[in-house]
Amino acid sequence: MIATGHILRLIEDKREKQHISLQTISDCLGMDISRLNDIESGKYSITNEQLSKLIDVCNTDKKLDISGFDTIKKTGWDNPISLESRRYIGSKAKLVGWIMNIINSETRDVHSFFDVFAGTGVVTKVALDYFDSVVTNDFLYSNNVIYKAFFGKGSIDKTKIANILDKYNAIDEKSLKDNYFSINFGGKYFQYDLAKKVGYIREDIENKKPYLSKKEYCTLIATLIYNIDRFANTVGHFDAYIKKTIEYKPLRLRMIEAKSYDNVDIFQEDANALAKNIKTDVAYIDPPYNSRQYSRFYHIYETLTKWDKPPLYGVALKPEAENMSKYCTTRAAAAFEDLIKNLNARYIAVSYNNTYHSKSSSSQNKITLEQLKHILDKYGKTHIYECSHKFFNTGKTDFNDHKELLFITNVR
Repeated sequence: MIATGHILRLIEDKREKQHISLQTISDCLGMDISRLNDIESGKYSITNEQLSKLIDVCNTDKKLDISGFDTIKKTGWDNPISLESRRYIGSKAKLVGWIMNIINSETRDVHSFFDVFAGTGVVTKVALDYFDSVVTNDFLYSNNVIYKAFFGKGSIDKTKIANILDKYNAIDEKSLKDNYFSINFGGKYFQYDLAKKVGYIREDIENKKPYLSKKEYCTLIATLIYNIDRFANTVGHFDAYIKKTIEYKPLRLRMIEAKSYDNVDIFQEDANALAKNIKTDVAYIDPPYNSRQYSRFYHIYETLTKWDKPPLYGVALKPEAENMSKYCTTRAAAAFEDLIKNLNARYIAVSYNNTYHSKSSSSQNKITLEQLKHILDKYGKTHIYECSHKFFNTGKTDFNDHKELLFITNVR
C-alpha cells in the first residue's frame, strides 16, 4: 500500500473542475463509491496497482486530465521525506513525544505556544496539532526556509514542483560544468560530481524564483538540503569533513513532506528581542548550551540557502562569522535570565542536557544546572522531569547514564 493523499487530492481537484462525478469513476473502476470517498479523504490508502488502474481508466475515458501524475509519483509525493529525518545536533526528534506529554500534563487551559529556539522544528511540528496558535523562531537562514517549506502558510502547484524535480533527477551530473559549490566543496564535504549537481540545481532554483510562490521556492531549497544531507561526508555537521575518498552515488531528489498550517507564525530573530513582543501560554526553550555555534556547524546549508557565494576561509571552508549566539559564550547565563525576565508566558518549559562528564571544553555547558534552576525559581514554581536519552557523540565525552531534563515553570 502507498500513501496517496497528495495524488488523490490532485485527482479530486481535477475531477471536480471538470465536473466528473465520483459515480463515473466508480463505474469505471468497479469500486464502491463510499470506498472512493474514503480514499480521496485520506482515510484509506490505495495500492500501486489500483492507482495505475485509476490513471489508465481516466486516460481512456478522456474526461480527466491527469498529466503529471506519473512524475508526481516518481518524485516522492506518495512517500515524502519527513522533517525528523535530518541529522542535527541536539535534535529532539526522539524526545518530542515525551516533552509534549509533560507539557500537556503540567499546564492548564493553554492555547498558544512559542518555540523560542526551534532548531530542527520537530517540537513546532507537534505543537501545531496541540495548540490554536504557534510562534516558531530560529535565527539560522536554512532553518527559517525549512520551517516555511514544511509547515509555513502558502500553496504549492504540485504538478509544477514535481516536473521541476523530475528534470533535476534526469540531469547527468558528470556532464555539468564546475560551479561555486563544486569548486569549494567538491571532493571534501560532498563527492565532486554530486557537488556539481547541487550547485547547478541551487542556481536554477534561484533563476526560477520569479516564477515560484514563496512556499514553492522554500520547498525546493528544503528538498535539496534534505536530500543531500545523507550524502554529506561528515559526522553530522560541517565543522569538518572526513578525510577520505568519497564514493560516487547518484543524487535523486525526493520531495519533502511540505504542508501548510494557518496557525503558525515563523520568525528569524534574536530570541531575547522577539520575546518582548510575544504573548503566549507556553514558551518552550531549548537554546544552545555549549560553545559550538550552530551557524558555524551548518555553514554549508546557510550558504546554500542564502546563495550569496561568499569567500570561504580555513580548512573547514567557512564564510565570515555571522549569527553568533551569546548562549555559546560566557554571557549565556545572563542572556538566559534576560530572556526569562522578558517572556510574557504563563508556563515556561526548558530542555537541558548536562548530566554527563565532558572531556571537551567546547562541549561544556555555558549555563550550569544550578544556574538554570536558580533563574527559573525566581519567576515561578519549577518542577524537573528526566528521561534517559542516547545523545549524539563523536567519541570524546562520557555519556553513560545520560539524561535529558525538562524544567516546567508555572510563572508567578
